[in-house]
Amino acid sequence: MADSADRAMGDAIAGGRPGAPDRTATGKAHFEVLDGLRGTAALIVVLFHIQGITVKWDGARVVLHHAPLAVDFFFALSGFVIGYAYDDRWGRMGVGRFVSLRLIRLHPLVILGALLGLASYLLDPFAGQAQAVPLRQVLVAFALCLFALPSWPLPNRWTDTHPLNGPIWTLFQEYIGNLAYALVLRRLPARWLALLAGASGVALTAGAVMQGTLDQGSYWETFWMAPVRLFFPFLTGLWLYRVRERLPKVRIGWLPLSLAMLAAIAAPTLPTISGIRLNGLYEALVVILLFPAILVAGRHSEPGRGMLWLCKASGRISYPIYITHFPFLYVWMNFVANGHASQGALVAIGIALVPFLLLVAWMAHGWWDLPIRAWLGARLRRRG
Repeated sequence: MADSADRAMGDAIAGGRPGAPDRTATGKAHFEVLDGLRGTAALIVVLFHIQGITVKWDGARVVLHHAPLAVDFFFALSGFVIGYAYDDRWGRMGVGRFVSLRLIRLHPLVILGALLGLASYLLDPFAGQAQAVPLRQVLVAFALCLFALPSWPLPNRWTDTHPLNGPIWTLFQEYIGNLAYALVLRRLPARWLALLAGASGVALTAGAVMQGTLDQGSYWETFWMAPVRLFFPFLTGLWLYRVRERLPKVRIGWLPLSLAMLAAIAAPTLPTISGIRLNGLYEALVVILLFPAILVAGRHSEPGRGMLWLCKASGRISYPIYITHFPFLYVWMNFVANGHASQGALVAIGIALVPFLLLVAWMAHGWWDLPIRAWLGARLRRRG
């Protein structure tokens, strides 16, 4: 779910001019509305996790029922911006350099997320004996998490494939998509991408209807759904970039598109009727129809009056908050489970977690991600 390309490191650290669109490392303008929508999706995920934990995942009290679909939007956006950033660079750039650029862009925050996850598991004051496990087992999970690789579950972490920091499962899939692009997809014409996307859409719909939801792939029982969720949106995003000149130029704006995404995600959970799990069908249709439409409109839209700074800020903070928030929420989960606070106190603390997590993400972006990327980028440029 990282941003549209590898920004020039000096420009990234400076943050760009407040009133001007950001530029990529090759001088291309950012799609500021798409950056803002990535921030919208990331904040929806964070709010969903905070609110869900606060009500102990009581389905009747959960508000953003379909928030996990934000992950599918991230994958679609990733396919689009990978095509935008790299399609015209092959020939001057080999697979090795592409992989290096993507690791520089993505992996510093993966490592920070793993470190925060390890700290939250070992130092959680509210876990009691729920996380009593041999240190060696935790360190093995940590070592694998450093590389965004799945590991066997740990106690008090459900059956997550990445038990120290659950959202990292999407980065594992992101790397798969990036490698597929570098090795195969970049060579395919648009019509083949469309055919593959269509087949992937059938698989996505079948899996969603079978499971009753697309909130799958992050734990071992439905690990097979992770690549299913990756490939339709990723392929569709890449295809939409390739055929961009043939698509209608719809201009809506960041705020209306964010509201459309929020409305789809806040819709109630649908029942099963005549053996058809309508909830899964609804979620598949959101991913197959609505998200590509938002992507096409966002590509052509302007942020709106006074919204450019917000789109830029939310775009920059989206990946850091996504990758850093969950270790803190594991602690919040154990605090809530202890039942020592009233419901009013839980709501107040839950609300206070939002600015706290935004602050953590801002520090992660400015004090960890940008300096490390600048250093690594300089070394890569010296190597030629």
